[in-house]
Amino acid sequence: MSMFSGLMSRRKPERVARVEPVIAASAETSGTRTPNPAVFSIGYGGQSRVRTLPRATGLIAQRHATVFACANNIAGDHCKVPLKLWQRDGMGGENRVREHPAAYLMNVEASPGVSAQVLRYAMVYSYCIRGRGHGYAPRDGGGELELIEAINPDHVSMFKAGRTRVFDFEDGAGVRRRVPSRSMVNLRYMPEDGWTGRSPIEVAGESFGLALAGQEAAARTASGATMRAVITMEDVYEDEEAYRRNGRRIRNALTDPEHEGFPIIGANDKIESLDLTAADQELLASRKFDREQIAAVYRMPPSKLQMLEYGVKANGEQQAIDYLTDCLMHWSALIEAEYAMGLLTEAERRSGLFFRHDFGALLQPTTKEKYDALTKAVGGPIMTANTAQRIANLPVTEGPDDDRLNPAANMTRDPETEKED
Repeated sequence: MSMFSGLMSRRKPERVARVEPVIAASAETSGTRTPNPAVFSIGYGGQSRVRTLPRATGLIAQRHATVFACANNIAGDHCKVPLKLWQRDGMGGENRVREHPAAYLMNVEASPGVSAQVLRYAMVYSYCIRGRGHGYAPRDGGGELELIEAINPDHVSMFKAGRTRVFDFEDGAGVRRRVPSRSMVNLRYMPEDGWTGRSPIEVAGESFGLALAGQEAAARTASGATMRAVITMEDVYEDEEAYRRNGRRIRNALTDPEHEGFPIIGANDKIESLDLTAADQELLASRKFDREQIAAVYRMPPSKLQMLEYGVKANGEQQAIDYLTDCLMHWSALIEAEYAMGLLTEAERRSGLFFRHDFGALLQPTTKEKYDALTKAVGGPIMTANTAQRIANLPVTEGPDDDRLNPAANMTRDPETEKED
């Protein structure tokens, strides 16, 4: 036997069956047929457990006038007031900082051709609707801010890099970038992990979905797109043309205004009305409750949404104060902190620099109130006449006593009394 034949006749070893380890999942499976309720309870997505309710997301919910009004008021009032940069000193005082790139970019021109007000409105509006707003803030070789441009949240991806985050997006020039968090203004609302913002609309998705469903039902009813009645006609006809002719006759009888609500139909014809019941009409009429819920989510006073049944013109000043303290200061505290994190370096923040919206511009007094307050301040030992003239935007006089504080009334001396003593 040759060597070749011996190799060919050698017995092949038997194949051993491959054994895979058994892997068991400890968590319950969740699919479309038997979904796990925990998937819908984590606060994301905005889908109610009631499948027929509309999905509540920021882009969909802003079609509701109350949602848009709340976000528009908050964003508009944040962008129309100056955003000032201040620095705290060691004695607890605060000094205005004007010569800083961030002060110019956030109040004059944020990027080529884009005003600062447009940038701030875009970021805050997205922040209110989606729970997140992004602005790209690159720096030059010396560490100075070059520009700030708003980035669509749909085009931003966030990746974890240890305890910090990296953002991947496309900038205004069409360049794909991946930058660290120090080069991004990352507005985030209600982040459970400190980074990922959540939309208030999606967190309260069922309430917003109910409001959207009521609005859609009212729109269908007003447009006449819903079925108004079901007509049952006799089944025995000579041909198809006779059936269609009788259907047109009944339809014309229902829509003809000359019948005055009394259509003439056949003996075997039947009309079943599908108009809204009294209970359904009451439900649609009571949907104004949705406005109150949406306003409560955004901490918006009813008077700012033209819900005048909650207040009159007489207490408008107190309503403006409530709007400032209860609504704007809630949102501005979070927004100003994120501005500082994205636009100021750590050294600048440690030195006491911080941003603050000048909401005093929203509480403008009348001319009489303004002059009365300045007159009282100049008459006491807290303000000079020149300072009052600058506040009132009047020409500053150069008199010898115009830049001197008046002493307090109980600190003046009467020369005649001193002579007698």
